[in-house]
Amino acid sequence: MKNTDRQHSRDCGHDGGEHADIIIVGGGPVGALAALRFAAAGRRVLLVEARAKDAPLTDARALALSWYSREALLAAGAWPDDLPASMIDSVHVSQQGAFGRTRLDAADLKLPHLGVVVDYPALTLAINARLEQAGVQVWWETRVDAVSSMACYATVKTSGVHGEITLTARLVVLAEGGALADSLPGIKRLTHDYQQCAVLAEVSTEQPPAGVAYERFSKQGPFALLPHGDNYMLVWTRSHDDAKALQQAPDEQVMAELQQAFGERQGKVLSIGPRASFPLALRQVNRVSSGRVVLIGNAAQTMHPVAAQGLNLGLRDAIGLSDALREVCDPGAAAALAVYAASRKLDSHAVVGFTHGLIKLFDGDSALVSALRGVGMSTLDSVPPLRRAFARHLVFGL
Repeated sequence: MKNTDRQHSRDCGHDGGEHADIIIVGGGPVGALAALRFAAAGRRVLLVEARAKDAPLTDARALALSWYSREALLAAGAWPDDLPASMIDSVHVSQQGAFGRTRLDAADLKLPHLGVVVDYPALTLAINARLEQAGVQVWWETRVDAVSSMACYATVKTSGVHGEITLTARLVVLAEGGALADSLPGIKRLTHDYQQCAVLAEVSTEQPPAGVAYERFSKQGPFALLPHGDNYMLVWTRSHDDAKALQQAPDEQVMAELQQAFGERQGKVLSIGPRASFPLALRQVNRVSSGRVVLIGNAAQTMHPVAAQGLNLGLRDAIGLSDALREVCDPGAAAALAVYAASRKLDSHAVVGFTHGLIKLFDGDSALVSALRGVGMSTLDSVPPLRRAFARHLVFGL
């Protein structure tokens, strides 16, 4: 415990037991990046994660990270040279059965790449190794049952391999799925169920990806084709019934449906792997802090996967929080958290509004709506300053 921590504990009547400067709940990429950045700044950090350290990772997701996100993980030491990843050099955006398209290129921003695609298990293993290497204290197999905030510190009630223990910290960072925030004073969550699922599958095509990612607004729902080695990872938004049908249908039927929706930009669809699906909903809190508890990543907002902004926004939360508290003696002070909240409000609201608006904009099938969408995409593509500004916001946020 640093001297400032000891003084703070005496001033607040804390007994100096299981105490950390900052406790982070949730060991996914967002929580882990926050832990690594806080630890590098000299904070005493405890990361609490429900899963076992060596638990098998079966998550089917391929993560599309912006180049800014990749560089942040690299700077934190969580992106080893041998991490298997596929680069995104350009993004091709179009709509089925109508004119208009936009192409975003890394050259527009003078970047080596726009982004990168990495499998969730591979990134998780790399992050876990970095946490251990950096000496970050992690309590694996530990569930957080309750969080509350006092005047001078916050408490975290845990259960698991360490037994039932109440921890304290000057700041608690929630970086888990968001359930713990529902009991915090002043926190309300806006929820919108899209009544849709994201269907994931690996797809091979005649032509290899060559660094091009596709975002296609089809009549059945928007989908992305992300470079994934020599193949693509498909992320297709469908109704619940459609998603179930796609999972159960013969491969040939799904391939034919995808071919019709996508066309032959990459030649013929040659194969498709097993399909997994995840329900989709928008969730956003009205405020990102309550007392000495602050919310980042999925605890603060979850959104539709269109434009692949959710994890990137969460990683920017982690960066913004660690930057806002870098020179602050008491990381849980109301004034410090207010500065953080103000710094992230524009980016968060803009990205959530943008993704939600895209779904609404491309939900209609009328000729007029389709024509307006085409005009918008064509204008964006033909006006370089506008296209560069749009691409910059997707990569770096606001």
